[in-house]
Amino acid sequence: MDNFINMIKDSGVVGAGGAGFPTHVKFDTKADFVIVNGAECEPLLRVDQILMDIEADKILFALDQCVKHVGAKEGIIGLKNKYAKAISSLTKALEKYPNLRIHLLDNVYPAGDEQYLVYVVTGRIVPEGGIPIMVGTIVTNVETLLNIYNGIHNIPVTEKYLTIAGAVKNPITIKVPLGISVREVIHLAGGPVYEKYKVIDGGPMMGKILESIDDPVKKTSKGYIVLPETHPLIKNKEKKVSRVLKEAQTACCHCDLCTDVCPRYLLGHKLHPSKLMRISSYGSLGDGNATLDEAFLCCECGLCEQACIMNLQPWKVNINIKKQLTEMGIKNQNNRKPTEVNPFFKYRGFPVKKLIYRIELDQYDVQAPLTETDVIFKEVTIVNKQHIGAPSVLWVKEGEMVTKGQLIFRAKDHALGANIHSSISGIVLKACDGKVIIKCT
Repeated sequence: MDNFINMIKDSGVVGAGGAGFPTHVKFDTKADFVIVNGAECEPLLRVDQILMDIEADKILFALDQCVKHVGAKEGIIGLKNKYAKAISSLTKALEKYPNLRIHLLDNVYPAGDEQYLVYVVTGRIVPEGGIPIMVGTIVTNVETLLNIYNGIHNIPVTEKYLTIAGAVKNPITIKVPLGISVREVIHLAGGPVYEKYKVIDGGPMMGKILESIDDPVKKTSKGYIVLPETHPLIKNKEKKVSRVLKEAQTACCHCDLCTDVCPRYLLGHKLHPSKLMRISSYGSLGDGNATLDEAFLCCECGLCEQACIMNLQPWKVNINIKKQLTEMGIKNQNNRKPTEVNPFFKYRGFPVKKLIYRIELDQYDVQAPLTETDVIFKEVTIVNKQHIGAPSVLWVKEGEMVTKGQLIFRAKDHALGANIHSSISGIVLKACDGKVIIKCT
């Protein structure tokens, strides 16, 4: 393992905008392209577009290092054509990097889906059930690159950029220490507007409703959307699968609109949400060429729900099918390699403005400017699994004094994992049950 990879690993860098795949593993390979996912297509989130504006030099420096390390032909920043400030800052900084370029994307959902992005930028189609490296491409997140830059300069990941939006008094984007509570984050945005509210961790489409606002901020946190508990989006996310299946049985008119907008179907993958919906109605797919394990190809983007004229949720039906197949020991057998996309691919991107109105977030679609805070956080709770892979190993003891940036969880040897560092200086109050609580002294 060379020095570049070691620095990333030592610094605990993981994917900052998704599931948290350890970055030192992702870049320990060769590739033709490195793509920066700057689409940020989930409504209300602002982190990536802001970072591409204010930290353009650092992001491009890190991208250039990544491109050189994997031997890529070029590095490409994919961002929407509406991000004028980011485009301006990146364009100026690009003068120093001949192997890097910008690729402008339409303002559609799901432009940030990595398989969609790979095709639009390179013309290569990721195989069914596959990942971008299968077509010689690595996709990375904007904030991940900023963390790689810091890692190269021996600065570990101890902080997180977040957008706090929705029904809060002052929507903001802010940098906070890892391990503070979501409750504290909401307070930084002036607090909730409504007494009874719920919080979505992530974007409104693919984000999950938090069970507790006392949960800690993690490396993979991207933003929090506060909404009144009666908001239709909250009600839809909370809808039980039993009801979803009943509604599908009684209301689905089998019009195929959900399939027509499905990003995987449009990429040429064998996924037909409308046929899978027939299971609820008829106990049959209605097509001898269709199979239940198509559901494994669903990326759960939720776009099918927005296209449905009956307000049904095919993506939840797919999740239920995947769950049942997995419990029966059945795995995805779909691994076709499409050579061309659907002829209507470029015409069926869902306009984000339309999406915002469809999910009734138009009143919350406001600026969330980057804001500094002078709050001194007295306590953090840092968990040992903020990434895909094995939980990290405890590296401190109760009663021990630690400093900001000190290693507190170490990645397991010979396992997929990531180092985790203290985000404040203080004393370790608790070090068990997969978490470390540190109190500032």
